[in-house]
Amino acid sequence: MATELERVRELVEPIASDLDLDLYDVERRSKVLRITIDTRAGSDDGISLDTLSLATRLISRELDHEDPISSAYTLEVTSPGLERPLRTPAHFQREIGKDITVRLTGHAVAEGESRRLDGKLVAADDTTATVLTTAGEERTIDIDAVDKARTVFDWSPKPKPGKGPGNTKNKQSKNPQKSNKEKQQS
Repeated sequence: MATELERVRELVEPIASDLDLDLYDVERRSKVLRITIDTRAGSDDGISLDTLSLATRLISRELDHEDPISSAYTLEVTSPGLERPLRTPAHFQREIGKDITVRLTGHAVAEGESRRLDGKLVAADDTTATVLTTAGEERTIDIDAVDKARTVFDWSPKPKPGKGPGNTKNKQSKNPQKSNKEKQQS
């Protein structure tokens, strides 16, 4: 027999699919049932508030009709955000190529190794993930040994167009007369 969360997943997946979304996660914390939906893998766009609102109404109606949760709960339908948690093998597989931070469980760390990894996720399968650390070494970890992991978003400001190290335009002097005098002296 399916657990309550498995049943919720079965009910929500077709709704997400109809909206051209992925069901990212289903979790229950205390009295909150959190359903996390996301755009399809590879999409650069996020979920609009209108889409999130529509998904919430459809999911709420389906859960009210089917009543898969035996106790009282508060429904929360959300997106995973820019810095999204990585809890399942599918989460790791979806985020290959992105910067991540990982904290391993204490028993999973060999002597001399750090419990924390920061770097680029370069590979993932059903049991392991490989991280190219900021130190330049590849480290393969068991996903079951992950205490906490998430993607890392670069919050630094982006350079303005025409500014920055890639700009090769010749800068002209603000004083054109001086510029002309310099040309005559050459």
